Amino acid sequence: MGDVEELKLVSLEQIKAANEEVQKSFLCTRTPLLEQVQSRFHEGTPVELYLKLENTQVTGSFKVKGLANQLAHLPKAVRDGEKEVITMSAGNYGKALCYAAHKLGIKARVLTPETAPMDRTIIMESYGATVERVPSSELMQTVDRYVRELGLHFLHPFDDLDIIAGHGSVGLEILADLPDPDIIAVCCGGGGLVAGIAAAVKLSGKADTRIYCVEPETANAMHLSFQNGEAAQLPNSHSVASGLSPPFAGRKTYNHCKHFTEGVLLVSDDELVRATKHLYERGLVVEPAGAAAFAALMFNKIPDVIGKRVVIVLTGGNISPQQMYELWKE
Repeated sequence: MGDVEELKLVSLEQIKAANEEVQKSFLCTRTPLLEQVQSRFHEGTPVELYLKLENTQVTGSFKVKGLANQLAHLPKAVRDGEKEVITMSAGNYGKALCYAAHKLGIKARVLTPETAPMDRTIIMESYGATVERVPSSELMQTVDRYVRELGLHFLHPFDDLDIIAGHGSVGLEILADLPDPDIIAVCCGGGGLVAGIAAAVKLSGKADTRIYCVEPETANAMHLSFQNGEAAQLPNSHSVASGLSPPFAGRKTYNHCKHFTEGVLLVSDDELVRATKHLYERGLVVEPAGAAAFAALMFNKIPDVIGKRVVIVLTGGNISPQQMYELWKE
């Protein structure tokens, strides 16, 4: 697979160390892998279906696993409450960070895009964090200004090696429950989760396991990165899945996805909405961003699946009844 050091990719040792942090963290729970549930969840192409339920995490999404490892590497000034942390998030990472900051007694500030659901801003503020809504295209430059002018400590929500290694714990958990998956499909926004899972699986010797990133068609920064050969900017990124709509792909996450995955699959907003309804009708609450990988299976976007062991990672369940009604009313 080439020179891991040259590409600055995480190692299996880093992932295993991060997994230890994740497993002992108050932030995280070990989520279940539903086994061979094709008869209940998938009436289409015959597959052996497994669902990894990260939508049942402590704060409702996978984000806490990467965050747990990030927090284990915080500078002393942040841990002692002398320096505030800042991040940018459409909701799930910000919610996880604010929850953790409240529990740990550290100061947190979150910049969230103006298009993000307002209820997530309210939840983050309820933990005592400062939340500012700014245009999506201005998120990174605003973070840079606060870091420069106020000396805040930036925690990147996805393009960070500690985050990627922490998310690798999901890959190790999958392999512990299902040692030889044929296919793993993972929702992709900034790409931290799929980067970590893919690295964990491939570095564990599962070279034949195919791993796919799944993005919305209108928020396809990783897809464009694969086309361009470098991390792409997408300032007008938008989707019903706000959590999968960052204005750029991470450089570190792109390197991992390029090195360890088979590529990017695209789904439409309509397919995302229909996937959330399909899952809900079968007993699972999953937000649009969390249902992208399932939508790829449901609408036949994943190649060569017949008879294969297919793992779908459901990444988040932070959606209100009102939001579900708005999604499905048409």
